[in-house]
Amino acid sequence: MKRELSLDELFKLRQHGNHALVDVRSPKEYAEGTMPGAINIPIFDNEERAEVGTIYKQEGQQAAMKRGLEIFSAKLPEYVDEFRSLDRPFTVFCWRGGMRSKTAATMTDLMGLRASRLIGGIRTYRQWVVSELEKAEFHPPLIVLNGYTGGGKTAILHRLEKDGFPVMDLEGMAGHRGSIFGAIGMEPSNQKKFDALLVGAMKKYEDAPYVIIEGESRRIGKAVLPEFFDRKKNEGLHLFLRLPIEERVQNILNDYDTEAYPDQFLEAFSIIERRIHTPIAKEIRDHLESNRFPEAFRLLLEYYYDPRYEHSAGLDENDEQQIFIDADNMEDAYRKVRQHIQRIGRKLAAGEAAAGQDKI
Repeated sequence: MKRELSLDELFKLRQHGNHALVDVRSPKEYAEGTMPGAINIPIFDNEERAEVGTIYKQEGQQAAMKRGLEIFSAKLPEYVDEFRSLDRPFTVFCWRGGMRSKTAATMTDLMGLRASRLIGGIRTYRQWVVSELEKAEFHPPLIVLNGYTGGGKTAILHRLEKDGFPVMDLEGMAGHRGSIFGAIGMEPSNQKKFDALLVGAMKKYEDAPYVIIEGESRRIGKAVLPEFFDRKKNEGLHLFLRLPIEERVQNILNDYDTEAYPDQFLEAFSIIERRIHTPIAKEIRDHLESNRFPEAFRLLLEYYYDPRYEHSAGLDENDEQQIFIDADNMEDAYRKVRQHIQRIGRKLAAGEAAAGQDKI
């Protein structure tokens, strides 16, 4: 029998077992922002939704519902089979907990599947996200991994996360690498999607002894960090990773599919071209136009990214909140970063233990 769940009930249900979350809105709506971990099994595809919406505007609700039923009934067996393949209980949702989620829950329930429906839909979830951000609270201290462009920071974060460290991938949430070329080959998140992913990560790590993030500006692509989180980032303990320029060029080549997006690199470069000394800018453009990306990236690092970073990063080797790490290659960088984080973690744990003794 299908059930209707509040958002709190859904959170508890997902904490306690193997439970799927299904967004039944169109693929376009799903791509613009959904609940973390949700999969998309749409009642209507993008074109079908547009058709039903047009009928609603031109002919009214009854005509739109009739056409919607015609579209959906034709694919009902395949639709139910998609849910059956989940092989676990699931909760469906749409925008406001209306017709689409009711239809999906009712049809799957009639076919003997364990279905439930989120009351209020994703709009309720969005309201919760906004309320969580308004609290402006995140207690774990932040360890911020900084470094020059191409320093392999994201790759190191991913490896740390795989090895069990508490990591928030802000660039991954934003769908942007943070540089002028950052959107190439990625799908930038809008603010709603970024907020949802950030709050999900904050909840995941709210009891962690610390959280590791990458040093980013407040704006990452189309998304903006909440002011309280940006301030906490600035107040965190900062690791500054320094790698040879040859390693950094190779990291950039590893990160980008230069063969697939040559025109996009030229478009992005045109935005910053006037900020670079003219002869160097011309040389970079020539390299990009000839697909000589290693040479272009090296010049960009030397004459654009590195000077800007050194001007804005506030580097100070006498600052106790800044730790500088020199590495020969990525393996050496990961080993040293990991060692520093483990050392920091032990100090934080010792500090908490001392504070606990004081309370006793």
